[in-house]
Amino acid sequence: MSLVKLNIKGISYSQTQNGAYALILNEVDGDRKLPIVIGAFEAQSIAIALEKEISPPRPLTHDLFKNFADRFDIVVKQVIIHKLVDGVFYSSLICERDKIEEIIDARTSDAIALALRFQAPIFTYKNILDKAGIYLKVNPKKEDEEDTNDGVIMDDLVASELESETPKENLKGKSLKELHIMLDEAVASEDYEKAAHIRDEISKREQ
Repeated sequence: MSLVKLNIKGISYSQTQNGAYALILNEVDGDRKLPIVIGAFEAQSIAIALEKEISPPRPLTHDLFKNFADRFDIVVKQVIIHKLVDGVFYSSLICERDKIEEIIDARTSDAIALALRFQAPIFTYKNILDKAGIYLKVNPKKEDEEDTNDGVIMDDLVASELESETPKENLKGKSLKELHIMLDEAVASEDYEKAAHIRDEISKREQ
């Protein structure tokens, strides 16, 4: 079975199910997206790894794993999402130490959080993408474009995930100085989702 390389498109918050998120993976050499429902902690850990400007005051579990692996010269070389059963994705970490390769089972959300920290590529098998991949139009459709919907939506929750956005605090009336103070407070209190929204607002104004 051939492997397909994926990258992370983003994380979408569910307004229909408390604490649920959809991690959206994108086919590197194609247009299909692979949505995976994950928990709040894993979503936070992945978001922090993506947001280079946000540094938690204490290491999260995945950061601790990375520090531990670095200390003992263990490298995660790649992550493979290798199985899909009843809507649940199964993944493996391909690790190496002293030129000896080991394969370790992991939850997909944990595997991707670690892949980001090790800068390791993420793959899945073509048959999994054929089964669970969807086509998601991010930009408005142009007049000469045709609708394409050959993928399969896993369930109604994922469909609603792709349409929703994380509720955001109204930051428009805040000054840049106030935003920077709020950002520091959000990071200190480990509210990284809020910190990401504040950072985005700061970035827009400083462009």
